[in-house]
Amino acid sequence: MTSLPAQTPDRQLGLVIDLDICVGCHACAVNCKEWNSGGHSAPMTDWNAYGGETDSEGQDEGAWGVWFNRINAYEAGDGTASQTVYFPRSCLHCADAKCVTVCPTGASYKRSSDGIVLVDADLCIGCKLCSWACPYGAREYDATDKVMKKCTLCVDRIYNDNVPEAERIPACVSTCPVGARHYGDLGDPNSEISLLVAARGGYDLMPEMGYRPTNKYLPPRPRQVAEVVDLNPSPAANDGTTAGAGNNLLAWVDAMLSR
Repeated sequence: MTSLPAQTPDRQLGLVIDLDICVGCHACAVNCKEWNSGGHSAPMTDWNAYGGETDSEGQDEGAWGVWFNRINAYEAGDGTASQTVYFPRSCLHCADAKCVTVCPTGASYKRSSDGIVLVDADLCIGCKLCSWACPYGAREYDATDKVMKKCTLCVDRIYNDNVPEAERIPACVSTCPVGARHYGDLGDPNSEISLLVAARGGYDLMPEMGYRPTNKYLPPRPRQVAEVVDLNPSPAANDGTTAGAGNNLLAWVDAMLSR
């Protein structure tokens, strides 16, 4: 069984996603799919992706696929006070990752060197306990390989000496056309990405769960939708999180995801 690493990694690599400028183009999801189809967790299989396959009774068997990054669209407010929010979702590489602690074989583990949560496919038995423990819907079951898969933060890219140094960033970050995705060490309060979170009032997703996700979301800046939902960032709490997280659009999205 793979032993669990120390609770405090040397670094805590992760993503920051700016909901103010994400346009929901799905470029991040597509490039993620392309890179990881031949990477650490390959293949990322699909079944009946375009429809047409039928069962013995002539019924469409439906389609499924493995995607490490999915983009949801939500409508907040009504009429002229409404706003479309595109919300990318992937593994948040939580500091207290319950998907790791529930795994009966040690296949899910959190690296002590950089905080990235990974799955050892040789140990995974496909029991799906990790997916039940994850409130963010970040785990993907590959029905072909019979194992669980997830975002690896492109671990085979960010440490790859064969990739130009400037391109050693997650595929989703490299392809975002509007710069809505940022990558770096969120364990260092003085890193560029941590300073961005502090300046923009970055939030944890579902902080009430206590999983302490590494990835952060930057809220949309106030516009006409402020009449419906309070988007003003709340003061930072002493523990480094943001106080009053219920009074912002992310709390509204949390509620949508929890349904």
